[in-house]
Amino acid sequence: MPINKEALRQWINSHYGHGSWNAPIWFVSHEDGGGDTPEEVAERLDYFHRTHPEATEPTLCDIRAMYQQIAFRMTGPRAGTYQNLFEYRFGSHAQLSSVWKNLIAFAHACRNKPLPDSLTYQKKSFGSTKEALIKLYPLPSPHNHAWYYSWLNVKGFDFLKSRDLYEEHVYSRRMQGLLSSIASHHPEVVLMYGMNNINKLKKSIQDYFQCPSFKMIKAVKGQIPQHHLGQAGRTKILITTQIPALRHNRVETGFDWEALGKSIQ
Repeated sequence: MPINKEALRQWINSHYGHGSWNAPIWFVSHEDGGGDTPEEVAERLDYFHRTHPEATEPTLCDIRAMYQQIAFRMTGPRAGTYQNLFEYRFGSHAQLSSVWKNLIAFAHACRNKPLPDSLTYQKKSFGSTKEALIKLYPLPSPHNHAWYYSWLNVKGFDFLKSRDLYEEHVYSRRMQGLLSSIASHHPEVVLMYGMNNINKLKKSIQDYFQCPSFKMIKAVKGQIPQHHLGQAGRTKILITTQIPALRHNRVETGFDWEALGKSIQ
């Protein structure tokens, strides 16, 4: 399936993720998982281009509707179990995401809300109106951090030849879009996780909001990850290199994300 040039341009410029800008909690990941095949990437891009043809500003779309358009391509024991990503994450036999489970715990804890059954909440509510699921970098990329976009030979997109070129090219525009959205919508909390450019992020936020320095909070093993905490107007911003899941499935790499939420109440 070929990549549509205009769909690619619009996705990079305008697709920021899923959920609602009016949500009280925003989760900003480094990038979305996936992107293992050109077909999957094309399905994502084409859906957004088709449903938001006029989008030029930072735009969030319906994750459930999009996932219905993305075929389930996982191999192994689950191959053939699901037709699409909607069935995998939101259908009657959905699998609980280990990342989303921890984000659900964090979101409820930082708002002092009782923790629901995670799988039920994922299937019915997660990423719709109470959370925004935002991507700092727009293109999906597999968890092994391979860079598959060098195979694209699209005029005007030479910056996709390497991950470093791509991130340098899109960073300023993406951050401007994110920060202007924070200034417009005033979420209660923005959690930026899995980040590898902490100092650059902090400087961008401080320059935009003219806000005080971030405070570095040391990790408590098995409880809260090391993170940087700042205040941008009415919004608390947390930045961490950690992801809300076990690294390499090792228990000692995990943290209690509910405890992190409670720590900033």
